[in-house]
Amino acid sequence: MGVLEQTDPQIAGLIRQEERYQLETVRLIPSENYASAAVLEAMGSVLTNKYSEGYPGKRYYEGQRYIDQLETLVQERAKALFHMDHANVQPYSGSPANMEVYYALLEPGDAIMGLALPHGGHLTHGWNVNFSARFYRSVQYTVDRGSSLIDYDELRDLARRERPKIIVAGATAYPRQFDFEAFGEIARDVGAHFLADISHIAGLVVAGAHPDPAPHADVITTTTHKTLRGPRGAMILCRVDLAESIDRAVFPALQGGPHNHTTAAIGVALTEAATPAFRRYGHQVVGNAKVLAAELLERGFDLVTGGTDTHLILIDLTSKEVIAKKAAKALDRAGIVCNYNTIPYDPRKPFSPSGIRIGTPSVTSRGMGEEEMRRIAALFSEALDHVEDEEGLDRIAGEVRELAKAYPAPGITDRLAVGA
Repeated sequence: MGVLEQTDPQIAGLIRQEERYQLETVRLIPSENYASAAVLEAMGSVLTNKYSEGYPGKRYYEGQRYIDQLETLVQERAKALFHMDHANVQPYSGSPANMEVYYALLEPGDAIMGLALPHGGHLTHGWNVNFSARFYRSVQYTVDRGSSLIDYDELRDLARRERPKIIVAGATAYPRQFDFEAFGEIARDVGAHFLADISHIAGLVVAGAHPDPAPHADVITTTTHKTLRGPRGAMILCRVDLAESIDRAVFPALQGGPHNHTTAAIGVALTEAATPAFRRYGHQVVGNAKVLAAELLERGFDLVTGGTDTHLILIDLTSKEVIAKKAAKALDRAGIVCNYNTIPYDPRKPFSPSGIRIGTPSVTSRGMGEEEMRRIAALFSEALDHVEDEEGLDRIAGEVRELAKAYPAPGITDRLAVGA
């Protein structure tokens, strides 16, 4: 960053500090990961200089000969990897992607049926503070009070009563696999479109570590970072008969020119995701999560649903008598980065809930395996025993740094090695 350090040393300094932070901590936030050096290079390329309103072959600007080839290439890679007829790779992020699907397939006031946010869903699946509940009629399904699992019989009954136009399967804090076949059957039963929002699990899906929604879904949305290890962007994949409506919703209805540097970085990530190494990575993410969950259970932690079969673990700290927000801050001081999170039927308020959400994508990208998950569980538990002890937390942070040093961070370590 020599030029940046000369031009704006303050910004360069903050980037360097964040770089060091990502190197020296154990990052357990399920939605974070490490992009490769190749993805970072594409993001920082001259493609950021281009403006390209429209689609390949139908642009409103001249000079698009290479951009058209690029976007077409990335579309083809996305279709092949996710087994869908059509791909739009222009959405700026996951929330706009969902908005664009609703715009394409619904009229204002139509019903959206999604998993309630406090039960693990996403804001854009119809939660009351989001556009999806303001412009559309929100129907929220919940998890079972006893098991914290989705009850598909109740889901079917709710769909038959409410007759939604779109049913969404997807979550930010649900640690179990989705039965996409059941969702598809329920959607067809009530004449709804089935939208699979796989933003959290896209990498697991393409690695074969989670069931594939493609045979059952009308539309798939996904972010391109998280388990997919790409840039901060999104994609919409759909059946061919919905392609024109989806494309018109993205542009010109809700977006302007695409971010071509992001499109290129998505393409790089898709190439990486099509490799045997990535398939092994996806399975290791799940394997690591299972080991980490088992170790936490051994240490007396209460896990929502009793464990995980994805990348994600949701911990109920009620029995530990530790406020989750305070726990998350203590863990951060100890070098273990996670987030406080609502749990199903949480008696506490969202800004100070009962849960902690953790996941294994980032640590798996660094090459950590089952033995390291056992070490992380021990450090995690020890940190929560020292929530009020800053000296103890600082000592644990030193141990975390030593663990992190042994495992290079993709992208960051590679760039530092060549003096970037």
